Amino acid sequence: MTRHIVLLRGINVGGHRKVAMADLRALLTGLGYADVATYIQSGNAVLTSAEPDPEVVGATVRAALLERFGLDVAVVTRTLDQLRAAVAANPLTVENPSAFMVLFCSEPVDTAALRAIDPATHPRERIAVTPTEVFTHHELGVREARLPAVVARNCPGEVTARNWCTVLRLVEMAEGG
Repeated sequence: MTRHIVLLRGINVGGHRKVAMADLRALLTGLGYADVATYIQSGNAVLTSAEPDPEVVGATVRAALLERFGLDVAVVTRTLDQLRAAVAANPLTVENPSAFMVLFCSEPVDTAALRAIDPATHPRERIAVTPTEVFTHHELGVREARLPAVVARNCPGEVTARNWCTVLRLVEMAEGG
């Protein structure tokens, strides 16, 4: 059995694409997943599955969201081991966890393209790139952040972001805490 972290992009933002977390838990449980838990209203879930491949879990969840709620929602999924590895791979100092984002990409990151971003165009933001995640720090806070949009335009597949506090909490939840 594998613990998975499921990240839905763009639900319950600004009153659009609403999905109640109780409904999401019921949907995931109905798909046969066990130990389902959600965190905050922005589409974070942890679950246990006999399926070891996070891409298969993500595709299954995406199809079920479309069928049940009529929402074509981007889904990025990581196993617990993958999420732990992402946390460990973070090369930046986390000075303010709420101003620090991890962008999760469904396909391998074009590290060369993202490393080529001119830091002078984003003087109050820092970026670090790994093969599957992009880490960004925003001195003025995430509301003023410009790098996540640049990253999303330069990454193939789906991209969704979570702040550092949420990432750490999802690891804790997936570990049983």
